[in-house]
Amino acid sequence: MGFGDRPERPKPDAYQKALELLVRREHSRRDLRRKLGLRGADPEEAEAAIEKLAGLGYQDDLRFATAFARDRAHSGYGPVRIRQELAGHGLPADAVVQALDACETDWAASAQALVDKRFRPAELADPARRRKAVDFLLRRGFDQGCAYGAVRGRAQAPDDPDGF
Repeated sequence: MGFGDRPERPKPDAYQKALELLVRREHSRRDLRRKLGLRGADPEEAEAAIEKLAGLGYQDDLRFATAFARDRAHSGYGPVRIRQELAGHGLPADAVVQALDACETDWAASAQALVDKRFRPAELADPARRRKAVDFLLRRGFDQGCAYGAVRGRAQAPDDPDGF
């Protein structure tokens, strides 16, 4: 019996494809719908499969949002950016708020740790470097108050008591 003699496997249906995706990691409903569409699944069949998986507890948008938010917070991203990314996954606002609450992250300490890791105090004596540090934190998704506070906490310039 050669390789050509093997019986052909049946093609996986939308439920099986979705289950394979969820085994690897959590996905939002929107992501699953999109990925199943890319894999050639019929939209109605894909929606039915997602509903079945959600009913069985294999897919949960809130669980996805919480895991995503914790991962991004642990990677040094701030609440503004995490909120924006979760909204991009098609999650409702209440799920986004619950996910950020579940992070239990001290955002000010997280911003401070990023500044401590990336900038030396002597560098931050220069106003241009302080602006760069603040811009860095803003891009990472921290609000202005948190960003300014973290940079002020890292270095106080002798000629500028406010740090700016």
